[in-house]
Amino acid sequence: MSSPMHPALTQALIELEQHVDKEGWDQHPRLFALVDTAELIAAEPRLAAALAPETLEFEGQIGPLRTYTSIEQEGVPTDKPLDEMLAGIAWPSTVHGAALVVERLMLPPSAQQQLPEGEADADAWVAAHPERQEVRIAVGVLRDGSRDCALRLRGKDKDEDVLSGPDLVPNLVRALADTLHD
Repeated sequence: MSSPMHPALTQALIELEQHVDKEGWDQHPRLFALVDTAELIAAEPRLAAALAPETLEFEGQIGPLRTYTSIEQEGVPTDKPLDEMLAGIAWPSTVHGAALVVERLMLPPSAQQQLPEGEADADAWVAAHPERQEVRIAVGVLRDGSRDCALRLRGKDKDEDVLSGPDLVPNLVRALADTLHD
């Protein structure tokens, strides 16, 4: 079953992944609140020039090109496993969505099936596997259930090689979505 996608969320994730990519690889997880740009400008008019330098006319309405503005959350704990860190997060109602950018090691499905049962340190086994791929994953979810992912392989480190789709990392998407529930 495919998850709902939202073009503005996809745009926000691509921008986030490219923003994080400018600082290179080997970064800690980065967490972002996604807020409605028009609401943010209404609340903070002095931000208008920075957030919506270009406008778009659509059906007689003029508004910002960007629907969501990403606000990085400082002080994200890096000493906890990702699932524990996400379980401790709750967003206020003014946050329309959340995005997370993380780096991980992934294996192709055939190699995942080789994981020895009872392996005490699966991370070490994956890290030593010759078919491992380093990836950067940008995951985003909205309160309406929309979700999307952007995935960059370190071995194919070009913007045009970024993969996207809502179901690339379903467990991470689900954990991030849980942070939006009241």
